[in-house]
Amino acid sequence: MNYQTRSSAFATPTERLADREATAKRSEKLAPDCAGSNFFEIDHNLQALLPQYVEATLLGHIRPHLASLGELCGNQLYELADAAERHPPVLRQRDRYGRDDEAVEYHPAYQRMEEIAYGRYGIHAMSYRPGVLGWPTKFPPIVKYAFQYLFSQTEFGLMCPVNIAGSSSELIRRYGSDEVRDRFVGRMLSQDMDQLYRAAQFMTEKAGGSDVGAAELVAVKDGDNWRMWGEKWFCSNVSAEVVVLLARPEGAQAGGKGLGLFAMPKYLADGTRNAYRIVRIKDKLGSKSMASGEVRLEGAVAYPLGDLGRGLKQMLEMVNSSRVSHLARAAGMMRRCLNEAMTAARHRNAFGKAVIDHALMRRQLLKLMVPTEQALSALLFTASVSADEDQPQAQKILRIMTPVCKYRACRDNVTVATGSMEARGGNGYIEDWPNAKLVRDAHLGVLWDGTSNINALDAIHRSIRKERADIALNEDMQSRLKRAEGLPGQFRTRLENGLRQAFAFAAEIAADPDNERFCRLAAGQLYHAVTMVLLAEEGLRAAAAGGDARRLLLARFVLEHRLGNNAPFNIASLKWEEEAIDLLLGDAPISLDKVTALLVA
Repeated sequence: MNYQTRSSAFATPTERLADREATAKRSEKLAPDCAGSNFFEIDHNLQALLPQYVEATLLGHIRPHLASLGELCGNQLYELADAAERHPPVLRQRDRYGRDDEAVEYHPAYQRMEEIAYGRYGIHAMSYRPGVLGWPTKFPPIVKYAFQYLFSQTEFGLMCPVNIAGSSSELIRRYGSDEVRDRFVGRMLSQDMDQLYRAAQFMTEKAGGSDVGAAELVAVKDGDNWRMWGEKWFCSNVSAEVVVLLARPEGAQAGGKGLGLFAMPKYLADGTRNAYRIVRIKDKLGSKSMASGEVRLEGAVAYPLGDLGRGLKQMLEMVNSSRVSHLARAAGMMRRCLNEAMTAARHRNAFGKAVIDHALMRRQLLKLMVPTEQALSALLFTASVSADEDQPQAQKILRIMTPVCKYRACRDNVTVATGSMEARGGNGYIEDWPNAKLVRDAHLGVLWDGTSNINALDAIHRSIRKERADIALNEDMQSRLKRAEGLPGQFRTRLENGLRQAFAFAAEIAADPDNERFCRLAAGQLYHAVTMVLLAEEGLRAAAAGGDARRLLLARFVLEHRLGNNAPFNIASLKWEEEAIDLLLGDAPISLDKVTALLVA
């Protein structure tokens, strides 16, 4: 009998090591991923925190919807996102008759994800019109960001056009003529996929990325119309039916003050294609499911929005919304990465025991947990402040929190995604598993809506030096510490000192333009100080309600390891961490008494 075809019944024990049954048995040693989970139900931290930030009646209404989305994220949406990533959109330049068409063809998986995001849940419309998911009024922003946080754990790219849909509709509502508003806004916020107008914002040009004022696109008045001439270099959701863009009216001054804001339709009122061409689709590192392109505008008709001398300022009104959306996506992706790392560590064995039982891995897992929980606290706080954005105090807090969070949380996302990949080992580097996609998408977060440098400069040199927004944020954090009953006195003092030092350092850097090289450090310190206070407050609130005080314990890790307020660096000063890590990596609630003892250890 041929050796290779000998039946397993007659195979030797050695030969059976290579048969299908043995191969399948060895595969059981590989750690699974989070597929099949309900991403909301396994997120005990989100569930514990929502009652602190969302009114009970509203929370009771949205909780079943969050749970249903969580189920989709770990199952159907999980499979759709994987398929869309493997089959990115394709640009068809011409139709079969040789007519210029520039149609973007999407895989059915992407279209199904759109139906879930826009049609089923109305994430794009939640904060901009009543009636979504049966709620009689507009949802407060925190609800929209909670859904984005969950959705992003499975699909990052689609959340860009979903967020743009809402923010662009708001720009048109505020600044468009009655005719333009009537034509676009309702359909931009529709949940009917046959009526929906998807939205895009074309801002970046070859002449300047973050330097928007260097834009060269020219708007020329032509009778009753304005026509666009030039190029846009990064155009996310390039196939959208409505585009908001900045252009310089012919003869206007140079720089940002000369830019006007316009709405440009894909199709004109008579149904003909507007005069701009999609030149190509970008071959991106990540977010492959969503089409980003390059566009040449050849006299495209666009409609002015508001005062054409204030276009950039009007556009920047939506920056808070975009940056909080980035925070939601970063926080959600970090949660997914932490869950993947924990799943891998619990199910992999090395050197005779589960990987999670090795002391060094436990420490590394905590280094993924701390920034993940910081981002969740930052998101819920900032999103809750967004509900009062018409109030002066809230405006100041948002003015500084949004660039600070966009800077630090998006950078942390890269670190956490990489750490999660390492926790899975070699499989994490293989496209069959989710880690590679998470790493790629994490890197995009530091580029959209301003790089790390741009956001750090905005936080320190603009929001602090020019607008003194730090005062309102500092006052808010100080008042939270004063109200925090139950904090051990010694630990309270350390928190107060850490908070004071972070704000003092940021103010010192802001006072002198020559200190620009320290802006990133200062912005990061503010983020750590604020999230430290939030974690402490949340832990105390949870304990007072008879719940889990673990976030108070996380506040100490932020204080010492991220804010840099360490005790002397020796083994004795780090001894408390061993028990703290054991508690935080466990699922059991942590009592306030246990936490309090560790805060002063």
